[in-house]
This record gives sequence, structure tokens and C-alpha cells, in this order.
Amino acid sequence: MKIIFDRKMLCNAFPPLMSAVSTRSTMSAIEGVLIEAKDDGSCVLTTYDTEKGMRMTVEAKVYSAGSCIINAQKFLQIIRVMDGDEIELSVDDKLSAKISCGKSTHRMSALPAKDFPSLPDIVRDRGFVISQSMLRKMLSKTNHAMGNDDTRQILNGTYVHVNAEQLTLVSCDSFKLAKCGKNIQLENKSAPDREFNYKFIIPVKTINELMKLLSDGEDDMATVFCTRKYIIFILDGLTFFSRLIDGEYIDYDRIIIKDHKICAKMDRGTLISALERAALVTEERIAGSVRSHVKLEFAGDMLKISSSSAAGSTYDELMIEHEGPDLIIAFNNRYLMDSVRACSGENVKLSLSSPLTSINIEPCEPEQDSNEIFMLLPVRMKE
Repeated sequence: MKIIFDRKMLCNAFPPLMSAVSTRSTMSAIEGVLIEAKDDGSCVLTTYDTEKGMRMTVEAKVYSAGSCIINAQKFLQIIRVMDGDEIELSVDDKLSAKISCGKSTHRMSALPAKDFPSLPDIVRDRGFVISQSMLRKMLSKTNHAMGNDDTRQILNGTYVHVNAEQLTLVSCDSFKLAKCGKNIQLENKSAPDREFNYKFIIPVKTINELMKLLSDGEDDMATVFCTRKYIIFILDGLTFFSRLIDGEYIDYDRIIIKDHKICAKMDRGTLISALERAALVTEERIAGSVRSHVKLEFAGDMLKISSSSAAGSTYDELMIEHEGPDLIIAFNNRYLMDSVRACSGENVKLSLSSPLTSINIEPCEPEQDSNEIFMLLPVRMKE
């Protein structure tokens, strides 16, 4: 096999591929990139850690077709430090790889392509097309509430429900919940005999990688296909696929309280600024002590925000529109900040009932054809 790549292009193409390279495995093959040079002049690069995978076709001059596996981390390190415009990769019959650029040459061992794990056969008969920027925006509202190593596996990701008229995303762990819905006409890529109504759970690691890949461009589209076990995203020239979490998601609508006794409306930016100041105290760790909570006191048309720890104390006052009795309640400050930041609009509405029941956070003026709600459990106050 003999191929010549443009060095800058190859360096730019590799970072997304690295996210599907295994770093903790006894299988050398999944620590590598599968390089397939074809007679038609195309070159396909694939990485796959048996949970998620990346596949990309790159431009190259193919002088001799073939395929092999090369350690991805070492290959990327080599091409980054080489000085020149073109990278020549040649692999002989003994699987000895030679990487040349300018006057520099590096040799390393390769593995046979047959050692690479078999890629899942994903049938593309259930799918849809969505704007990358819209998908990214919706994920950014829910990804903070995903579970991470939760004992309930279904919570370690984002639940997606899509049909011809609406897309709904939900994330939830033991302390917080985020729901974002959008009334939208999606382009249906499903087979004619398939009902356009899917429900699936995307793992947290897949969501985190997907957020890095999605663009903010209004015209950039993502094509999404799913099966019972896998999901595949086609983004421009990159194909990203992953296993799904198997299981039935929780009945999230049932756990959201709809009839709270207290309602408070306030400026979102002012609230975030006050919580950021409180974070200087609540996020501090002194002599291994746990992080402290932030206390909210709803008193008439005033919201008093305070926190104290071994590092010091902080106090703020905000003007609010308040309906219902006064109340003192406490939260994990990081969780509260993440939920308020994810909420849309200039003003937010906090709905709550008692110091021990969950709070709902919603925009006062929801975006057109959108609905979102963020739920957070309080913490018990010592005093």
C-alpha cells in the first residue's frame, strides 16, 4: 500500500477520529486507525472502540491500494511534528509502515486490517434530517442533567423522542431533570413502511463527542439513522455511530410537579451573576470539606441569596415578582447555575412549594414552537 496525503488536511481530519480510539484495552487493533486505500483514489479512515466509531473519507493520491491498522496516537504525533506539505505512507508485505515527509522518515509496525473489529451493520431504514445548529442548541439545554455512572443505566444519557411534528430531548439523574421540546417538521428519511415515531437513549459519552462535532452553521445539516441497538450521525464528510442504551426510559412527566404554590419571576442574567458570586464560596474546598449549598430566601418582592463555608460567606439581593408565601430553600449551587444558564429568554420563572420539594425553572417568554423545563431537587439545610 502506498498513499500520499496533504499533511495539514490529515492533521485537521484526525482529532474527531481520536474520540473513538480506545486508550484502555488489551486489543491493539482498537487503539489504531483502519486505513483503507482504494483503487478509485479514495481513502477511508475508521476508528472504533466497540462502543462508538468514526468513519471519514479523505482526499489522497493512491499509488497502491491496500488496507492496514496503524496506532492512531503515534501516527497523529508523527504527522504533527513532521515538516513538509505532503505525507507519504507506504506499508510493505511484512506490515512495516514507512511515513515520510520532506527529508524526514519514520518507521513503525502496522497490523493486518482483518484484526479490526467488525463494524455494526446499521440498516438505514429509519432516519431523519435536522439542522446541526438546532440539534446542538437542544442538546446544550439538556446535557448538564445527564447521569454519569448512575446505577440506573438508562439515566446515563439523553432520551430522544422524535416524530413527524416534534422533537423532544430529556436528561435526568438523581438530582436534576432537563426537558427541551421543539415543534418542527423534520425531513423523513425512513422507509415507506416505517412509522415516523422513534424513541431511543443516547449514551453520555456519545452526546459529549457529538457536541464537539456539531456546527453552529444554519445551513449545515445532520442526517440521523437509528436501529434498535445503534445510532448513526452523518455530518458532512464524517460518519459517527454509537451503541444506544437499551431499556425503557422513566415516566418523566409524572415526576414534574405541575401545581406549585409559589411563583417568582426575575431577570435571568442578574440571577446567574449572583449565583456565580456564590460559587466563589460554595465551590471552595477547605481541608477536604464538602462543597456548601446556596440558600435562597423568597421574602416579598426580594430574593436573598446567601452561602457560607470555611472559605467565607456571600450575600446578594434581587428584585423579583413573587406570588405565594415566603420560603427559604437550599440547592447545590452548581446544579442550580447549570439549570438557569440552560434556560432561554431574559427572564426566568421559578415555581416551588416547600423546602423539601423540587423546583421548576422555566423561561417567562418561551421561544416560538418550543417548550422547556428544568427541575432540581433541593438539599436539606442544617440550620
